[in-house]
Amino acid sequence: MSRTYPMDGLPKRVTVHEVGPRDGLQNEAAIVPVEAKAEFIDRLADAGHTVIEATSFVHPKWVPQLADAEQLLDRLQRRPGVRYPVLVPNERGLDRALERGVEEIAVFASATETFAAKNLNRSLESQFDMFEPVIARAREHGVRVRAYVSMCFGDPWEGATPVRQVVAVGERLLGLGCYELSLGDTIGVGTPGHVTALIEAFASPDKLAVHFHDTYGQALGNTLAALKAGVTTVDASTGGIGGCPYAESATGNLATEDLVWMLRGLGIETGLDLDKLVATSTWLADLLGRPSPSRVVQALAKG
Repeated sequence: MSRTYPMDGLPKRVTVHEVGPRDGLQNEAAIVPVEAKAEFIDRLADAGHTVIEATSFVHPKWVPQLADAEQLLDRLQRRPGVRYPVLVPNERGLDRALERGVEEIAVFASATETFAAKNLNRSLESQFDMFEPVIARAREHGVRVRAYVSMCFGDPWEGATPVRQVVAVGERLLGLGCYELSLGDTIGVGTPGHVTALIEAFASPDKLAVHFHDTYGQALGNTLAALKAGVTTVDASTGGIGGCPYAESATGNLATEDLVWMLRGLGIETGLDLDKLVATSTWLADLLGRPSPSRVVQALAKG
């Protein structure tokens, strides 16, 4: 096992925002039974997760894998101290979430014109017309709202995304009342210097989270850069599963186990049990019928 060697300028604790049940599974072609999804989430909670994004209330024809959102929430064994946010695309999705007593939601925005058109059927500007009533109504019901921003570092159609453009979108979402902004490297093209520049362009890192894909093997390096810049919340997916159904070049998310291995080596607390995470990823890999992409899972499962 690795020893702990702390580095200066890093937080003492990091919150891992687990997205495997939603962002991880949404790209799976074979439908995972709702019973297995509920067990997956319960295993994650047992491993120490305090934030587990459970599902999404998108229209079933968009993401068939998540068509069972209501049934899944009805089956959840909710644990004290664990948050179970859900993704909502619009007011109809919010209605469905409110009917299930959801206490936290997330909206998903785009930092680029082309992805806004392809993913939201909106322009970069008009996407806010959709978000504003959702955020306002959610807050009226006491529901916290997180915002994702996709394509923060690059877009497969437009190339590199200007930092000022990402900041403009993000600050607007925070101004509408979102408590946290997750900066997404949807196609995994970001590098540490770019990450640092983007985070420093915001007024403060306090309301920022990061969401990296590992397309070019940069996710852990980018995470370290984000931590040095003051971010303390990192999105990750069990076993590194997931992608984006609307961006074919997007590969798997940063693996939770790989992230926890690095953080543990730096002496940063997460509250997560790595052995239980690896066991869950091994169980999930058997369920999905393929090995886990996580390097840590591959290494420790052999042991």
